[in-house]
Amino acid sequence: MDRKKFITGTITAAFSLSAFGKIFENRDGSFKADCKTTNDILGPFYKSGSPVRSDLTFEGLEGNVIQLEGQVFKSDCITPLHEALVEIWHCNTKGEYDNSEKGFKHRGSFLTGKDGKYTFKTILPGKYLNGEVYRPSHIHYRVTAKNTSELISQIYFKGDPHIEKDPWASNKKAIHRILPIIPAQINGRLTVKFDIYMG
Repeated sequence: MDRKKFITGTITAAFSLSAFGKIFENRDGSFKADCKTTNDILGPFYKSGSPVRSDLTFEGLEGNVIQLEGQVFKSDCITPLHEALVEIWHCNTKGEYDNSEKGFKHRGSFLTGKDGKYTFKTILPGKYLNGEVYRPSHIHYRVTAKNTSELISQIYFKGDPHIEKDPWASNKKAIHRILPIIPAQINGRLTVKFDIYMG
């Protein structure tokens, strides 16, 4: 066997995957990857049982409406994850969660189809004091699926001046969860795209 065949037959080939990591093809044709979406704190404001719905807006709602969308992938980073339950929750524009109220304001769940896609229509959350500093605007995520490790995470938004002093948003493992707000909709609604790579 010549040297070239030996090398290609015994080493793992790497394929780049944007800024999130790489996919590696093993000799047997299977894949492994290092693009896993990083965890963040659950926080004290989670409520179980949020309704399955994609529209979290309601009459009298204050705030800038955003379209939050993305795709959930298996741990190989290329296969869409079917029937993943994506839960989100966040505060209102005044930085208040609805934990003291009945119902599920600013909370919803979405079950992905075969394409792994999810979408939520909601608002850009406000901010609240955490000790002496404000937490940056953020949206919480909990993603669960069969035979997959649970993901607890948060997203933040580029240009938020409170990220720098926040211990979670400023952590280097949160860098791929600080997202741009894109004016992609023709009706003025803003779009935030967040793809999720499960462990």
